[in-house]
Amino acid sequence: MAMKKMGSAFKRFCMQFCCCCCAEDEDDEEEKQPFVTPDPLDYFTREVQKRRDEETNLWSEPGDPSHSERDDDRTLYTLLQARNMTRVGSTGYRRLSVDIEAMRDTRREVRDKWKTVLENLGFMAEADSLLTVSAGASADRMRNAPAARAMLHTLHTETSIFCTKEPPPERYLFILDRLLYLDIAEDFLAKAKRFYPPNDDSDEEMPGLAINLPLLLARVEAMNGRGNDDDEEEDESEKDD
Repeated sequence: MAMKKMGSAFKRFCMQFCCCCCAEDEDDEEEKQPFVTPDPLDYFTREVQKRRDEETNLWSEPGDPSHSERDDDRTLYTLLQARNMTRVGSTGYRRLSVDIEAMRDTRREVRDKWKTVLENLGFMAEADSLLTVSAGASADRMRNAPAARAMLHTLHTETSIFCTKEPPPERYLFILDRLLYLDIAEDFLAKAKRFYPPNDDSDEEMPGLAINLPLLLARVEAMNGRGNDDDEEEDESEKDD
């Protein structure tokens, strides 16, 4: 009985502190089977596509998987979903593509401004990585969240580094947190004020960059309601030609 208890205790010790075979149970065949993912290549393909989509769409709220917390993210996501359900090459598909690219261009314009300032500060090789924010970004992991938010507000109100007067994208909050950690945030702010001074209230927003979100959503809803009719009309016009 004592030997049995000792053997049991030794086995528990091995299982906790040792990764050797002495802790295995001969009857436990399932534990002997190596854990292999069903399709590792499929997993990595999805991850690569996910990263590519993140960099293409530059979500304002990168940590929001539903893309519904901000109006601009929700509008872009709705446009993308609507295009996925629209016949490729149709008039509706082309219209949606134009609207999608207009929103993406606005986001790329802001990112390019940030990259210009970083490169001017000497971070030519590091600019892209500093500006990359993944979907796993979380405010809980930020080191200087209050200071980063205060600086984001200053950039929004005292420079024209953002193309619209809408609330600045939260993704740049994480970037500023990195710059604060690297002790270059103040230098970045000074350069941004110099390169992109605030526009006068009388100045119009940059042409092509003002996005009417309610209008876009209304257009998508209308197209969803008459999408099939448009496709049928196109097919008929092609036959007539």
